Amino acid sequence: MLGNLVTGCSVLAPAGMLTELSTGLGVTIRTAGLLITFGAIVLCVGSPVTAWLTSRIERRVLLTMTLLVLALTNAASAIAPDYESLLITRLVMLAVGVLYTPQAAGTAALIVPAQKRGSTIAYVFLGWSLAAAIGLPLITFIASRYGFRATYAAIALTGFASFVFLWWRMPGGLRGAPVDLRTWVDLGRNPMIILLLSITTLQMSGQFVVFTFMGPLLAKLTGASPDAIGIVFALYGIFGFVGIVIATRIVDSWGAWKTSLLFTGLLLAGVAGWAVSAGAYVLMAGSVALWGLGFASTNSMQQVRLVGAAPAFASASVSLNTSVLYIGQAIGSAVGGLLFAREWLYSAGYVATVFVALALAVVIATRPRRVTRAAAAE
Repeated sequence: MLGNLVTGCSVLAPAGMLTELSTGLGVTIRTAGLLITFGAIVLCVGSPVTAWLTSRIERRVLLTMTLLVLALTNAASAIAPDYESLLITRLVMLAVGVLYTPQAAGTAALIVPAQKRGSTIAYVFLGWSLAAAIGLPLITFIASRYGFRATYAAIALTGFASFVFLWWRMPGGLRGAPVDLRTWVDLGRNPMIILLLSITTLQMSGQFVVFTFMGPLLAKLTGASPDAIGIVFALYGIFGFVGIVIATRIVDSWGAWKTSLLFTGLLLAGVAGWAVSAGAYVLMAGSVALWGLGFASTNSMQQVRLVGAAPAFASASVSLNTSVLYIGQAIGSAVGGLLFAREWLYSAGYVATVFVALALAVVIATRPRRVTRAAAAE
């Protein structure tokens, strides 16, 4: 979970300090936003490739070395002399860091009994909620006062601590099922897997139309200060944490589909609320809190559903989920950047709402079929 906190902060960091990156590196806010867009492209390509290349590596070695690389590349980002150097460092960081989240989920599935798998994967994913609840507000706070370099240094220190703790506590000898070409073919022929992956893509595309530029959008639409922007990020993360705690508690009894339906509905309500209330800080902040309830919970439920749909290929399917998650980030941040550059600030929320509404429609379409007693007997 702590490793996911580091991974989440590494991925999300630019969103919390776009203005400071723009000022410190002498580039436009839209150019600074490309750190997220290009990074997402590397992540979406890298996830299935690295899952294939590393499937035979012992999990303790794989996860701890990934965290060490994240720590070192965040340290290198703190001393990057210009935008180009920072971009290259970030691409290297994410090309390796893409390993962590799907492999952590797959490893958790190896450690616990099947009946605890859903709640355990959701718990491991709490790290991403903490990255938003604690990490993003701290990133905004530190960057607004001490600059983006101090922020990267803080993430590097956290990454190194996570590396040490995981190496100390994680059991050795854990290995997942090897991933080969046939694995991807089998997953590609599974209609449920394809539909679940489309949900992730649509959810993330919609969110990142707004989320990538949330700070500058708040500043332009409401005149919010850096501290006021940090409060909104905190609400997003805190309610994300609350949402995933609730999801962790109910998923084993409700089932992953009902839990996913609930939190995707909350996600849609929050994003639509942002669109309708654009320009009113208090209402936008309240909408972000509602949005936050759904953002991490929906993705953790996606992982639970993917593991349940093909348990033998959990690491591969979760890697694909991570890949399409970052495809969604790339699509959303690119669309959001285009809207921001053209000053279509109010349109962003409505475009995001359309994406998330489509995701909810697909969630409804993937409702599990009831198995009758007669069919079960056969």
